[in-house]
Amino acid sequence: MSHALASHQQHTRAGRKQWTGLAVLTVVVLLVSLDMQVLSYALPFISAELEPSSAQLLWIVNIYPFVLAGLLLTMGALGDRIGRKRLLMGGAVVFGAASLMASFASSPTMLIAARALLGLGGATLMPSTLSLIRTMFRDDGQRRIAIAVWTGAFAAGALLGPLLGGVLLEHFRWGSVFLVNLPVIALLLVLGSLLLPESRATDPARFDLFSAALSLAAVLPAVYGIQRIAEDGVSPAPIASLVAGLTVGWYFLRRQRTLSEPLLDVRLFHDRAFSAAVATSVLAVFSLVGSGLFTAQYLQMVLGFGPLQAGLWALPAAGAALLSSGLAPVLVRFVRPGTVVSCGLVVAALGYLVLARMHVESGVATLVTGTVVMAAGITLVMTVTSDLVIATAPPDRAGSVSGLSQTATEFGGAFGVAILGSVGTAVYRADLTDRVPQGLPPSAVRSAKDTLGGAVEAADRLPGATGAELLTVAREAFAAGLRAASWTAAGLLLLMAAVSLVLLRHARGADADAAGPEPDPPADRCGSATEPAGTAAAADVDEDTPTVPGPA
Repeated sequence: MSHALASHQQHTRAGRKQWTGLAVLTVVVLLVSLDMQVLSYALPFISAELEPSSAQLLWIVNIYPFVLAGLLLTMGALGDRIGRKRLLMGGAVVFGAASLMASFASSPTMLIAARALLGLGGATLMPSTLSLIRTMFRDDGQRRIAIAVWTGAFAAGALLGPLLGGVLLEHFRWGSVFLVNLPVIALLLVLGSLLLPESRATDPARFDLFSAALSLAAVLPAVYGIQRIAEDGVSPAPIASLVAGLTVGWYFLRRQRTLSEPLLDVRLFHDRAFSAAVATSVLAVFSLVGSGLFTAQYLQMVLGFGPLQAGLWALPAAGAALLSSGLAPVLVRFVRPGTVVSCGLVVAALGYLVLARMHVESGVATLVTGTVVMAAGITLVMTVTSDLVIATAPPDRAGSVSGLSQTATEFGGAFGVAILGSVGTAVYRADLTDRVPQGLPPSAVRSAKDTLGGAVEAADRLPGATGAELLTVAREAFAAGLRAASWTAAGLLLLMAAVSLVLLRHARGADADAAGPEPDPPADRCGSATEPAGTAAAADVDEDTPTVPGPA
């Protein structure tokens, strides 16, 4: 028995071709992650050249994440049926064409349409990369390393997006933030066709178009409602949108329970490890995106750094994310995944507690220390939970589960902006109201209470001493909002650390996997009770690699 198992593990280990293919997938993930952040610094240049209305500018920013979030689940399930590599390549063509269209957009409408196509392309790329990793790396230890690389690229892209935007805008027009995608897409199309295997479900079911439409109708209004609440506060329209999305989502889940071949197998949530891993991933991205919301503004509007200089200060956090993602597969060889996840959440909370000490005079050292610690903890959590999610998924549904995982992260980012942004904004406005200088024009007061950016613009229009006083008060109010949001995030992370320690206590690490399957494993462990985790991917149809039978 042990000899057969050792022989099986030897034949399922990935070789040079698979690791080179992982490098290609990593570049794809980095590209999509960068594209989520790189636009922020280009908005003033876009406004000056295209002159969009406020509503059009809002759609330029938001249409990409809206379409991306709405189609991730559908595209992941589609990849299971038509082939994950085929979907990846098709999505790359769409992403490249949309990038070219966006870079030379001559009107706001054209740019909005291009950003929507970018969202469509991105929705095919993300779940395809994660599900292909599941196919290419069938050995548990190698899969953990591959997912660590994947997660590190995703986190680093989110942190380095502003830096790339700053560098490009220092030397080129705003369209360069999209044009830079084209060499990467060309590399993917050439190397991906040579190095990536094709895989799909062994017996693909009929694609349920109605369920796909329901998932889109659930996610889009829900994300839209969350975003609008974050930007404009609580009002009837975004609340109605959020409630409508949640209602359709409830009907979507109810429908999935009645289908023999559902778009999303809701029975996966009966596995406590799977549910806890998804929930923890949501909170991890919640914290990562929420932190970026404040730190970028602090660097530019409180410390007065330019876009490039502000982006450079993201490098330490990106480096910490890469190191942490590489540490994760080593830790789970000796420590249970649940313990690693809980410790990562505690580390991230400590980072936020450092940020909770920020004041106007704190300077950049405190900010960088807090973001480095937070990024290290969050990336550790994301690496382990991503592996738990994809390892628990049935092989035939690797794409749909990858899409679900990515949809959850999109919701986490939206909630991070909405909740932490709302807490910070409420404290900012309350503090500014109590301390705003007397005798200011009503228009200046309204602008200052809206955002810190509005306060900076209002201060520029006022006489020297008065403007400087308003700017000082606004910066101190913003720091107070940052502290309040940081305390909120730290509390949520510590609470989730305790919860995950309980719910993930049976998740198995690499040392347990190496020993072979345990007798009668409980249902809430990673992998199913009837299928050793190391052989889970063998049920896929892999057109490039022969299927290896399980141990006799």
